Amino acid sequence: MSILLYPPIAFLIYLAVAACISLSGRILAGPGRPSAMKSSLYSSGEEAPISQAVPGYKPFFLVAIFFAILHMGVLMLGTGTPSPILVIYLAGLMLALVALILG
Repeated sequence: MSILLYPPIAFLIYLAVAACISLSGRILAGPGRPSAMKSSLYSSGEEAPISQAVPGYKPFFLVAIFFAILHMGVLMLGTGTPSPILVIYLAGLMLALVALILG
């Protein structure tokens, strides 16, 4: 029974189980028939919006940079030793975040 604990053997067993489940699901589902309804966009029973929801990636990148600066700053502060240079670093970090928020 300890052979089941080896990762390659366990992976092959899980792969076989997943294949059996997938094949049995395909058999139970039956044949599909293409239609215009199946290939159309679905959004909770409503018509799909024609206009773009967010124009571009700029709002996403602003939030991503904000959290990247914040997390890297906390990581630097958490792993550093208490010293006067950390106060300067913390002030610079706060200034960078305020500048990013204000745009």
